[in-house]
Amino acid sequence: MSDHANEYTVEGIDKLKSLVKEINTCLFCTNLKTNDGATTRPMGAVEVCDKGNIWFFSEKDSDKNKEIEQDSNVQLFFAHPGKGSYMVVNGEAIISTDREKIEELWTPVVNIWFKEGKNDPNISLIKVKPTSAYFWDNDGNQMINFLKMAASVVTGTNLVSGNEGEIKL
Repeated sequence: MSDHANEYTVEGIDKLKSLVKEINTCLFCTNLKTNDGATTRPMGAVEVCDKGNIWFFSEKDSDKNKEIEQDSNVQLFFAHPGKGSYMVVNGEAIISTDREKIEELWTPVVNIWFKEGKNDPNISLIKVKPTSAYFWDNDGNQMINFLKMAASVVTGTNLVSGNEGEIKL
């Protein structure tokens, strides 16, 4: 991808919201100092608020929450290869047990993890406050881009277009 697009402030939050909504599931990485992959797990984002914070449900007694209590720095890797959309977010994670926020973000799908529903005593939220974010978006669908890549090899010219850039929050 050769075109660089820089998103700023509200546009940045809009870009963050659209990519999180489109991709939803990310690899949520804690304990970044070990960098061994063992503290990385798939997580579904529930919401991106108007301030750009990304919200997740989590069990209070999870390893993830314990790791966040030790070091709040996290990385989130979002990828949707089928659409050619990717994003990495660095941020600070904060654990919350705010009942009003749990009620606000609750969906029936969350019952899969919390059998006692909204009032499960082991329920918590993780709010990730992004400190930086970077995205890559390919234009067009995967099949068209594959054909463009094949043509690029033959012609020696990059025919795959897209955008990438820092998301300013």
